[in-house]
Amino acid sequence: MSNIDEKEVVRRFEAISEFKVASEITVRDLERVRQKLTEQGAWQRTGRQDIRRTIMRSRITKLAGAAVIIVGVMLSITFLDKSVTPAYAIEQTIEASHSVHYLHIRAITPSHEDEPVEAWLEFSEDGRPKNMRLNLPDWMAPGGGPREVIWKGNKKQEWLREKNILTTTEDEASAAQVLKMIESLDPKLAVERLQEKQEQGKVELEISEAADKAEPIVVTATSMGGDDSPFQRMVLYIDQATRLVNAIELYKLREGKYECIRTLEYYDYNQPIDAKMFTFRDVSDDAEHIDVMNTGLAQGDLSDEEIAVEVVRQFLEGLIARDYDKASKLFLGMPADKIKEVFGGLNMVRIASIGEPIPHSETDRLRVPYEVEVEVEGKVTLWKKQPFVQQMPGESGRWAIIGGF
Repeated sequence: MSNIDEKEVVRRFEAISEFKVASEITVRDLERVRQKLTEQGAWQRTGRQDIRRTIMRSRITKLAGAAVIIVGVMLSITFLDKSVTPAYAIEQTIEASHSVHYLHIRAITPSHEDEPVEAWLEFSEDGRPKNMRLNLPDWMAPGGGPREVIWKGNKKQEWLREKNILTTTEDEASAAQVLKMIESLDPKLAVERLQEKQEQGKVELEISEAADKAEPIVVTATSMGGDDSPFQRMVLYIDQATRLVNAIELYKLREGKYECIRTLEYYDYNQPIDAKMFTFRDVSDDAEHIDVMNTGLAQGDLSDEEIAVEVVRQFLEGLIARDYDKASKLFLGMPADKIKEVFGGLNMVRIASIGEPIPHSETDRLRVPYEVEVEVEGKVTLWKKQPFVQQMPGESGRWAIIGGF
């Protein structure tokens, strides 16, 4: 300060005191500050008046006081603005999700990270599912090849491209199954269920909101007593700007540790999906068209495990008898001539054993291990496989083999 004279100090404070803002902003912000300050007691106001008289006696201190008041006002406005910033709440994501009409989803399983399930969803104005396309990789039903599924107008079509087979179902049961699948992928429904469980005391929520707005809000939901969910923990990543879900991680509790078994990633919110995505346009003229209503075995009073074993038993009996028509009705999407082409070269003698069905970890399918004696050049060897058996899509109570050879 030794190099700056009193006139320069005065000039600099005058520059500060001449700082101006728009009148309407000034009135609004000063009123907010005034209301905040008037909450103080009368004794504080009296003391401050005496101090203000002392401070304002000289020109320099008067200008300095003006600068301090301006800075104080600006800081007060900043603090007030921060104090009214709303904290994140689940309701914000639910509200934002109701405006979604298009969505692209990738479901990733750790054991098959490079082969995700992909879905494209279109919702009507009332939020109900309108159209869906689902691309399923081969690992979900080994041996059948990748599958593409389209649901539109309550009609489900499944295209097995490598086998050149198109299956069609069109009934209420099929629609119900597709809707259930969509519900398992829809982030809006996931958040709504989460809120319900929180209100019922079935889950405990932990919310972490980063100061960096580019970072997502992290919502961790841990199951408490009474929750029947197949997942014991769910972690949601919420976009701070849109309040929409970017991703959901699903965990199972195994040996005291939470293990991520699936990740759902959400893309292209409200980006219109080409109508061509919901139509199979490249199905060849010689494709095999199958109506699944005439396929499979009725479950009756049998349990899921019992019907799965019976389907495999009757399929193998058909192969041994070389009754390929019978076998084809028990193998979804496999016509009789294809059954003969694939299995006709095996000289099957008898069924050696059929084991207990094994639940598939990622789907509702059952693996059924079996051993069949096969004669090759006068010698008998065992042919061992574990085909997948599942309840028929769109046909409640009927089961069939869907792959796994």
